[in-house]
Amino acid sequence: MFKLRPSSGRDVDRILDIWRRAVDATHDFLLPEDRAAIEREVAAFFPEVSFVLAVDASDTPQGFMVLQDGHLEALFVDPDQRGKGIGKALVQAALADHPALTTDVNEQNLDAAGFYRRIGFEATGRSPLDGQGRPYPLIHLRYRARPAE
Repeated sequence: MFKLRPSSGRDVDRILDIWRRAVDATHDFLLPEDRAAIEREVAAFFPEVSFVLAVDASDTPQGFMVLQDGHLEALFVDPDQRGKGIGKALVQAALADHPALTTDVNEQNLDAAGFYRRIGFEATGRSPLDGQGRPYPLIHLRYRARPAE
């Protein structure tokens, strides 16, 4: 079982570890030099960011998200914990405060794109480049509330 909590400075190393392992497991489309450049950017950025963490019974982070103004900037789950509901729980927590939540997903990351579709997101557009101008297309998504059944 896991619970959600805000991050603190002591969590940064574990968050970076989750990011590295998750990217290595899901972003095989990245060129090695782009992967290395992105990691440098992330390593510089993460100590400055507030995260929402999914932690296990020993308070060890197993996944995280970054929200900014109703946009899910990042969602990563430890690859050993995939399929256990951590990503969905993080998104549901974000939706509680941002019912029109948006996010972007790499078009080549088929698992992530499928995850977002399954939990209720729909495509609203596409960009041929990622946010840093690299040739990794993004699909822009918005949560669509499902009618009550």
